[in-house]
Amino acid sequence: MLLQREKVTTPELAEHFEVSKRTIIRDIDALCQAGIPICTTQGTGGGIRIMDGYRMDRTVLTSKDMQMIMAGLRSLDSVSGSHYYSQLMEKIKAGSSNFIGGNDTILIDLSSWDKESISEKITLIQTAIDTKRAICFDYYSPKAESARLIDPYYLIFKWSSWYVWGFCRGKQDFRMFKLNRMDRLELSAEPIANREIRFPEFETKTFFPANVHLKAAFDPSMKWHLIENYGSSSFTIQEDDSLLFEMDMDENGVIAWLLSCGDKVTVLEPQSVKEKMLQVASAIASKYQE
Repeated sequence: MLLQREKVTTPELAEHFEVSKRTIIRDIDALCQAGIPICTTQGTGGGIRIMDGYRMDRTVLTSKDMQMIMAGLRSLDSVSGSHYYSQLMEKIKAGSSNFIGGNDTILIDLSSWDKESISEKITLIQTAIDTKRAICFDYYSPKAESARLIDPYYLIFKWSSWYVWGFCRGKQDFRMFKLNRMDRLELSAEPIANREIRFPEFETKTFFPANVHLKAAFDPSMKWHLIENYGSSSFTIQEDDSLLFEMDMDENGVIAWLLSCGDKVTVLEPQSVKEKMLQVASAIASKYQE
């Protein structure tokens, strides 16, 4: 914090780190003993600061810290449409060959099966954000197909997919769009309008409202499926070894999830989900009987 801010007070540090002022004073003494030149001034306008001209040595970061930074850069490089992140990694390695030790233990790949297409979209959207230009594209959602013109503000990786958050000019509101559902993405000549940017809220219930309470019995062979999706505490083992599952869920998504289990699940509640499952199963059976 002292490196990032010109000056900070003891009460501010105590509040931020949730400790007493006395603890902060001891910490400042420890930093001084470590050779970091810190100045303190009393009275109005006073505070704690690092002396002018001092720069932290790279060794403040540990070898593990540098490995984590490299892992993050590699993850971005997995979806980059340019050589920026790989070149940045080379720069860091060139000056830290003796500092970055050990083998890579965290490998993150943020790309999808359609890596080339996603990388192109990410690069174009980054360009649009940097140059403050709108983007236009055809969007395919479960509800409808539409042409969109949006002012992009954030690229987001969430729920195992890439999204762009921006202001949709057609809806006159902020929206999040999934990159995999975009087609014919282009930079627009329209500049991004000046407006107060609303930061996206990532609570799952905002995008996937839990509007039904599902109660279902799963075959024991589906234990892995429940643990993978909702954890080992999401079900209880019954006397007949079946797995009783109960959870508040989004009705639109729950049907597809249940169908992925085939005949290894029996819906107990609610009646609306049971009826919908019957309708879909009957339609599938009718199609293949014909």
